[in-house]
Amino acid sequence: MSSTPRWDVHRLPSQTGKTFLVTGAGSGIGYFIAEQLAASGAHVVLAARTPEKLDLAAQAIRARVPGARLRSLPMDLADSASIHTAVRALGETVLDGAVFNAGVLQQEQRRETKGGHELVLGTNYLGHFVLGSLLFPTLAPGARLVTMSSVAARWIKELRLDDLESAAGAYQGFKVYKVSKLAQTVFALELDRRLRAAGSPIAALAAHPGGALDGLTPSRPPVHTRRAADFLKELPKAPLTQGKDAAAWPAVRALIDPAAEGGQLWGPRVARSKGRPVLERPTALMQDAATAGRLWTWAEQATGVSWPAPLDTRTQ
Repeated sequence: MSSTPRWDVHRLPSQTGKTFLVTGAGSGIGYFIAEQLAASGAHVVLAARTPEKLDLAAQAIRARVPGARLRSLPMDLADSASIHTAVRALGETVLDGAVFNAGVLQQEQRRETKGGHELVLGTNYLGHFVLGSLLFPTLAPGARLVTMSSVAARWIKELRLDDLESAAGAYQGFKVYKVSKLAQTVFALELDRRLRAAGSPIAALAAHPGGALDGLTPSRPPVHTRRAADFLKELPKAPLTQGKDAAAWPAVRALIDPAAEGGQLWGPRVARSKGRPVLERPTALMQDAATAGRLWTWAEQATGVSWPAPLDTRTQ
């Protein structure tokens, strides 16, 4: 664990004049990332699949942050055409950063994206791989791309590239979710290696939220209303879990802390589950450059999308 300057999660440095995009901003942790960025003065692009959820999220943010500068951007990460349409809708918008937060949780049965990929991996990893490649030309110098990992990514000891989409054998929903989160983390660290090799002023980082429960999350009507029964039910878990407001802290710090650097992984201080955000050491697999290179090539082939030169492997 590296030492870092003290960070006040309740007094963020001003981000006035900056623009950030947050995926999955219509609910959950993504909503709170967007709310905290809006409170810092940033212009926040709220991206989510459902326009109605985006409207409710904007309403909730404005109730807490009068004058919040927001823009809603419908986007379905399970649909490549939707991602392309959303990025075109941004027009000349210049981004100072993005948080790749949206994600599909474990599924009981194997489902597929519109492009025919397994839904969880296709959304969590491939969707953000496509989005990042399209957003890259819109990024300002010094911009940061923060990918949301999970502590569950640490539980995968081998990344089998021959069956990432779980097409063979019995479908194991939680295993697929863990693999998707590991893939996202490997992607974030590989992206930063490529950025550094290219001499780019842009940085890529990863963050994870720890343990986040609805019952410990403060109400944000009309997005979320915490019921007393849910709070009491989850209260015994409070020593090692937290609400989704606190779970947003690591991603926010990775995005805007002046001391944060590319290639880092941020997470909660207490048992990687709750508390203020601190630096974590990635696992060896997360940092394995050979695995990362193969995973990147696989994503290019699976999506038909290449990142701009000099990040595209085919230009090297």
